[in-house]
Amino acid sequence: MLDTRLPLALNGGGLDLPDEGLIAVYQPPVDSDLDMLPKERVQIIEGFKPHSDAWLARGFDVSTVADENVSACIVCLPRSKNEARALIAEACNACNGPLVIDGQKTDGADSILREMRARVTVHGPISKAHGKLYWIDAPATEFFTDWMMGPAQTEGGFWTAPGVFSADGVDLASALLVDALPQKLGTHVADLGAGWGYLAAHVLTRPAVEAVHLVEASHIALECARHNVTDPRAQFHWADAATWDPAHRMDSVVMNPPFHQGRAAEPQIGQAFVAAAARILAPNGDLWMVANRHLPYEAELKTRFAQVEEIGGDARFKLFHASRPTRKRR
Repeated sequence: MLDTRLPLALNGGGLDLPDEGLIAVYQPPVDSDLDMLPKERVQIIEGFKPHSDAWLARGFDVSTVADENVSACIVCLPRSKNEARALIAEACNACNGPLVIDGQKTDGADSILREMRARVTVHGPISKAHGKLYWIDAPATEFFTDWMMGPAQTEGGFWTAPGVFSADGVDLASALLVDALPQKLGTHVADLGAGWGYLAAHVLTRPAVEAVHLVEASHIALECARHNVTDPRAQFHWADAATWDPAHRMDSVVMNPPFHQGRAAEPQIGQAFVAAAARILAPNGDLWMVANRHLPYEAELKTRFAQVEEIGGDARFKLFHASRPTRKRR
């Protein structure tokens, strides 16, 4: 973990951080202890809304992009190697001093270290707790320009970005759900966990729909959705779908909920989405949902809705239609 390796680097490990200026910390684990850094100079760079809110609650300055010419940057490696490269390149552009990389071996810390050493002089590593921390002394933007990747169009014409779910194209589960959606969805529809906007784009093919609310916790995914869904009826919300509170109830909810934030499956995330759908739907509202077949959502659906039916799917995915939520929003 960062809070294990960073003190070792700062106390005798050879890493010196500037005494003045902001220190941008990119996507630190939300449970990290950053007491070794001066809190008033730390800027957390976080695009995942629940984590952003958690850092704000702890009194940190939080942004989705770093201020220009920060004095040092610390990049915590995400699972996606393309996203990791993009974050390093972004930090190089922002940084006016040392650039520190920290990550677990399971997140590719060793392979990123090898790639960086082929381009620049890298100091360290500090190895501890199944991970590594290493750094370069000064900005090296010119050596990492090919790693800079923001939203870009795929072969299918959709805008996606490194680290966004289904960045390489249309997710098969979402495609199954699109084929199962009825023509009549009501006038107000919410897409919980909207990603880069595939489901919402198809909902907007229904002329009776007056508004589609795209609710997405990933800031970069929502930016991609803005590229993909340009219909004026689309409304974009950077928010945690599990806690999003609309101004009025929805006629329908569509969703392909996430089921992990780390490597292990976490069905409680999807269960929280089910509870949220029941909370925001009108009394006669409908939920249309797709999920991996092995995930245990049936009990939660039957707890939250008066009527639940499995309406198809395949060997990998199952489709649900649930109606008449049994728990009021308030």
